[in-house]
Amino acid sequence: MVTALTLWLLTGWPGDEMPLPVTVKGPEDLQFKASAERQYLVFNLMVSGRLAWERGDWAVAADKFEQLLKVPELPASVDAAVRPFAIEARQKAGGTPVGPLAPKPTEPVKPAEPASPAKRPLTVAGVVSGGGSAGPGGAVVFMKRLDGPTPRPKPGKGRTVVQKDKRFEPRVLAVTVGTTVDFRNDDPLFHNVFSLSRPNDFDLGLYKGGTSEAKTFDTAGAVQLLCNIHSSMQGYVYVVDTPWFAQADAAGRFTIKGVPPGEYEVRVWHELASKVSSTRVKVDSSSGPLALSVDGDKGAPAFVPDKSGKPRQPQLGY
Repeated sequence: MVTALTLWLLTGWPGDEMPLPVTVKGPEDLQFKASAERQYLVFNLMVSGRLAWERGDWAVAADKFEQLLKVPELPASVDAAVRPFAIEARQKAGGTPVGPLAPKPTEPVKPAEPASPAKRPLTVAGVVSGGGSAGPGGAVVFMKRLDGPTPRPKPGKGRTVVQKDKRFEPRVLAVTVGTTVDFRNDDPLFHNVFSLSRPNDFDLGLYKGGTSEAKTFDTAGAVQLLCNIHSSMQGYVYVVDTPWFAQADAAGRFTIKGVPPGEYEVRVWHELASKVSSTRVKVDSSSGPLALSVDGDKGAPAFVPDKSGKPRQPQLGY
């Protein structure tokens, strides 16, 4: 096979003389010409040295390779490819070989500059009040950015809702979208966990104590948990589509870490509130604790539904 190099040699190599016949009409042409001549010089010395090597002309090969190694700012890959041949050619031709490949000087690694106070993530804390007869405990506080996009959160890991003593524990669990929740039956009897909350509705079927079933939640919103056997069992999974969220403790206290400074809408969901409350806040280094409130206007449901949504009488459950 005839290579491009062989064809060039057969049809006429421009030779060692410089400069190349490139017309210069302006600054751009001059820069192009200088770059072309540099590339040609590197190629010419590299190939002519190699051809001398292959015909056993060690002195010429050593001269060509050593000239090439002296080219300023020679790419490290070219240096690494040529230097071993330059050393061996000089040894065979007689004389002192060039030194071994020297490490390419590198700029000292600058330590990462700490984020300025104006950009450093902050902790948002506060207290939720309200929640009616249930109190503020379990309220889900989450933040959506107003002055930019809210990043999609990572799915949570190892989230579990236990059925114990015919109750859901915890009664309320906040998770991020894409999280898989394990529903573990720790009772010595059967449970059938389901939900009618669309589009997160599901039915895990009947399963015995000591086993579990799982459900992945892909859509934000409240998901009411029910058991088709025990009408007294109710709970919630609340799915958020933001990385900045927390659940209030029994006293209503919450903490959200890693919040970038900026403008936000803070929302609060509670199982006894008919709607999600919201307020605008600015997060910066001077921000203090937030005082949030949530309604407790939502009374107990008139009936507990079965899988088809029809009423069940709680007193008939067990």
